[in-house]
Amino acid sequence: MQLDRYDLKILQLLQQDASQSNQEIADKIGLTPAPCSRRIKQLHEAGLIERQLCLLNARQLGFNLQAMVHIIMDKHIPERFTIFEQSIAEIAEVTECYLITGHDADYQLKVVTKDMDHYHDVLLGKITRIPGVTGVKSSFIMRTIVNSHALPLVGL
Repeated sequence: MQLDRYDLKILQLLQQDASQSNQEIADKIGLTPAPCSRRIKQLHEAGLIERQLCLLNARQLGFNLQAMVHIIMDKHIPERFTIFEQSIAEIAEVTECYLITGHDADYQLKVVTKDMDHYHDVLLGKITRIPGVTGVKSSFIMRTIVNSHALPLVGL
């Protein structure tokens, strides 16, 4: 799909706040609502917009501990990775999971819990029980500096 300036502006606005109405977006980019709506539908159909989310305030909800967790696997075989990935996707406290290189770890997780006791229960009761997990290194997030899921659309 070839993106023009209207498409890029729509994507930028939706990344900032996906709750904006079609009318609000149309007004901001200088289109009438009907063509704006068609463009948004085309962006969805083309797969450029995967889904729209509502970001919640973790602290306001009592999730006061966030950790970045490096996972070391025992064997680098597809079956082990498949089992790990299926199992980790079922743990609600794991909000992000990446297969990584360049570290002594195979996976990096972001885990969100209420407190250290909750984290301990998740780590020992769920994560380390996944077959193939042989090492875990945890780092705790003290303060979030940048928290954006927005892609840098400048220059596209």
